[in-house]
Amino acid sequence: MIDQEDTTLSIRTQCNLIELPRSNYYYQPKGWSPEELKLLRMIDEIYTEHPYYGTRRMSKVLQALGHEVGRKGVRYYYATLGLCAVYPKINLSKRHHAHKVYPYLLRGLKVNRVNQVWSTDITYIRLNHGFVYLAAVIDWHSRCILSWRVSTTLDNDFCVEALEEALNHYGQPEIFNTDQGVQFTSKDFIEVLQGRGIKISMDGKGRALDNVFIERFWRSLKQEKVYRMELQSVKEAKAAIAEYMLFYNTVRMHQSLDYKTPESVYGAGSAQACGHVHNSNEFYTCPQAQQDLSFLNNQAENSISN
Repeated sequence: MIDQEDTTLSIRTQCNLIELPRSNYYYQPKGWSPEELKLLRMIDEIYTEHPYYGTRRMSKVLQALGHEVGRKGVRYYYATLGLCAVYPKINLSKRHHAHKVYPYLLRGLKVNRVNQVWSTDITYIRLNHGFVYLAAVIDWHSRCILSWRVSTTLDNDFCVEALEEALNHYGQPEIFNTDQGVQFTSKDFIEVLQGRGIKISMDGKGRALDNVFIERFWRSLKQEKVYRMELQSVKEAKAAIAEYMLFYNTVRMHQSLDYKTPESVYGAGSAQACGHVHNSNEFYTCPQAQQDLSFLNNQAENSISN
């Protein structure tokens, strides 16, 4: 809106014309301090281990570790990371009236085939000097990750793109489950599902365990990969996530799958294999790293778990 190279109108005049205070124009966000980034990382790790910690308990834990942060500060960090304590509670928050919330359809449902239920969620991925957000689509029966995107903001674009990629390359599920986040109740996201006649299911407010399989995947990704590295940039984060996605889908065995890999279970029930997530050339796409399978098999020996 403001043209710095305009020789006919000064910055002051341009600001006056659009009724923008000059202080707003010259304002530069200070960004995250090293202490704030350290707190974000600690909160992410503690929450991954104890997702039932609310803001009060988290503030007490951080204070015991020597960090002077109150409940209000922790609440701000929770909002930044998109976290919410997991426990049954009365819904005291007001929903966005422009966004319809759908009922939870999975209670008591026996999930026994691929493409019966898919779900998605967003998590925080820490960098050495910042953070990014990761969205992924998972098939409940096989635990296979069908698509994923990384973004530097919580706009809904990257969630819609991950959804469309999964639908375009793996058919479609009977039911798609999400939480009640604004990204998943947005018009753009809902219209993609409705356009294909997919039943929409949403978790109860504050009940992350309603979407348990993607929550378990986040924990595996962070503990087995992210927390073991010092990621310096978005590019490094994408490469690390791509490496883990390939390992998780094609090598990592699951006890709950009778020690099979997600790819083998998904492939047995579908014409598609989930080992290699499709890549487009758009900004949010995270290319799959071409990994040496002998290296991945060495990792698998130490990673066989539920």
